[in-house]
Amino acid sequence: MAALLITYDLNKPGQNYDSLYEKIRELGTWWHYLDSTWIVVSSLSPSQAFDRLKPSMDASDRMLVLDITKDTYSGWLTQAAWDWLNAHV
Repeated sequence: MAALLITYDLNKPGQNYDSLYEKIRELGTWWHYLDSTWIVVSSLSPSQAFDRLKPSMDASDRMLVLDITKDTYSGWLTQAAWDWLNAHV
């Protein structure tokens, strides 16, 4: 299993992105602590995950999907956020 970082800019004001959020949740165990960032534990590669999400986006939107590991993250988060990351990444 991989931990995928999914981050995006949704650029169409007023667009309903509920289907995108549901598709992200379907990828696996997820964490959504920051507005435009999710981490999903999934058996999919970054390109496979993106291929599943792309149909729920508009042409003006942007998305980046990366594989992350415990050695590749750092930041300023709450203890609950660190606990989730340490348990799943």
